[in-house]
Amino acid sequence: MTEFDAVAVGRRVLAAEADALTHQADGLGAAFAKAVDILYAAKGKIVCSGIGKSGHVARKIAATFASTGAPAFFVHANEASHGDLGMIAEGDVVLCLSKSGEVKELADVLAYSRRFHIPLIALTADPQSALGKAADVVLQLADAAEATAEVKAPTTSTTLQIALGDALAVALLERRGFTARDFKTFHPGGKLGAMLQTVGDLMHGAAELPLVSLDTPMAQTLLVMTEKAFGIVGVTGPDGALRGVITDGDLRRHIDGLMGHTAGEVMTPGPKKTAPPGMLAGEALALMSDPLPMVTVLFVVEGEKPVGILRVHDLVRAGV
Repeated sequence: MTEFDAVAVGRRVLAAEADALTHQADGLGAAFAKAVDILYAAKGKIVCSGIGKSGHVARKIAATFASTGAPAFFVHANEASHGDLGMIAEGDVVLCLSKSGEVKELADVLAYSRRFHIPLIALTADPQSALGKAADVVLQLADAAEATAEVKAPTTSTTLQIALGDALAVALLERRGFTARDFKTFHPGGKLGAMLQTVGDLMHGAAELPLVSLDTPMAQTLLVMTEKAFGIVGVTGPDGALRGVITDGDLRRHIDGLMGHTAGEVMTPGPKKTAPPGMLAGEALALMSDPLPMVTVLFVVEGEKPVGILRVHDLVRAGV
């Protein structure tokens, strides 16, 4: 008896699905562009529907659309026949998934979309199926065998459906000019939500800023630095612009006769790194972590004037 090799099976499945995805990408053309046009023109919501494994994929696609700023929801094909058709309205677009395109449970959804002239996009392997013929545009699944060739369980086909759904969502969001800052609105929780917070959301405000002027004596500068407890003090010019910073390193370099100097004489001009309030928290963390130079505190500036201060600890505490 041949010894079972799970790794070999896994590699075979992944290779087969990767080949199918490449075939799908190579065949993408005018129908895909038309589908994106229909989605972009929609005044209402994107209604995703399917049954079985295709239904699970349709639910995922709806969630992806919704999270990228395109209002969408999932309607189960069976439930549609028992009242949920009322959830589909003028201005919506229906996206139906079925490999065969001959699933009887979709019949009422198809009939409803045709009766009320609601645009219908089909994801199916057979453009000549009932689903394909009813649709305004067909995104045909690549001709590829399921990874379980003998059992015929949906594997490769559902991978292609998911990938096409992702392709539609990304193409739509790029056409709409959807940005990471827009994405933040729909992802306030978890690690992703933390990364999409802005510096302005997390910074310490003007009341906590450790600031002195260029001519401030170092004795007073040290008091401000100690009171604010950020390990740094900003030095501003007569116009309120940030001219430099003083850190522990600057104090050590000027230890001889330190009290005889002013802040402007001790400061490091610059500073080399600042952040605007609108910068994403993830971008601020990357800026701090860059070794040229690595810093643990950033002054937040608008028009060269400091409006806040941000510590790496603030980012860590927020889950960035």
